[in-house]
Amino acid sequence: MDTTPTLYEWMGGAEALDRLTEAFYAHVRRDEVLAPVFAGMDAEHPRHVAVWLAEVFGGPADYTAHHGGHRHMAGRHLGRGITERQRRRWADLLMDTADEVGLPSDPEFRGVFACYVEWGTRMALIYSGPHPPPVDAAEVPVWSWGRTPPWIPEPDPQPSP
Repeated sequence: MDTTPTLYEWMGGAEALDRLTEAFYAHVRRDEVLAPVFAGMDAEHPRHVAVWLAEVFGGPADYTAHHGGHRHMAGRHLGRGITERQRRRWADLLMDTADEVGLPSDPEFRGVFACYVEWGTRMALIYSGPHPPPVDAAEVPVWSWGRTPPWIPEPDPQPSP
């Protein structure tokens, strides 16, 4: 029997993710770079992001069951035109907020957490851009200790002779 906790369990579960997203989006509302992106943010947005992150980090699959899974999350970014500056600010602010709310600071957890934040924000940039991949092309990625989503190479546009 595997007794290794999931990343979700290690970070403190739903309570920790709720603290993280509530504090984070309070900062976002006041941030000069991010506030315009989230100006019309629904009051439930922080909670929905917490549910997404729970699933991503090995917790309950409630985002898929109740919010539409990856297709919905990817679709929420379509056409938003997120800039690299906004992506980087989002990532930096989330990492700072993780410190603020007391998420575990051990290098193993923070390494995986930072890797997801970097990956996730780059995916948001891609989905918000002019040529996004199909929103139904993937499932919710589940991260674990030493496990990230698989690399899927782009199809070769030129057939080999």
